[in-house]
Amino acid sequence: MNQLTHWNPFRAAGRGELTSGFDALLRDLGMRPLAGALESPDIRIDVSESDKAYTIKADIPGVRKEDIDVAVDGRQVSITASARSKSEKKDETSVYSERSEGRAFRSFTLPVEVDDKRAEAKYQDGVLSLVLPKKANGKNHRIKIS
Repeated sequence: MNQLTHWNPFRAAGRGELTSGFDALLRDLGMRPLAGALESPDIRIDVSESDKAYTIKADIPGVRKEDIDVAVDGRQVSITASARSKSEKKDETSVYSERSEGRAFRSFTLPVEVDDKRAEAKYQDGVLSLVLPKKANGKNHRIKIS
């Protein structure tokens, strides 16, 4: 099976190591760092394989199932999730309201084509579960080198 690696260029190793000086400068000026304000959901996946299907578990917390899109094209699987949040605070002298939106995208290639007509998807408690049956004629074959 292919080794799937997740890399998000907007999240530095060690959580903010590359931008910590810039973030500190913005905090000193009374401004919020842009990366924290528009942070999108991160899609983490586990992939398992049986003789008949692939099973994918994707962690997408804080997203409604209506805001998740899954596309399968042959061996290519793409998951897109949109997150929206709104907070509001009112008291006698001030009104505070903040909204943010973010979008996460995850795409990977499986070794064998998927039968997209028999694929199943469920979303519960922040976990997207996909069962992607393998196509009967999409078997991966090896070529012997002489």
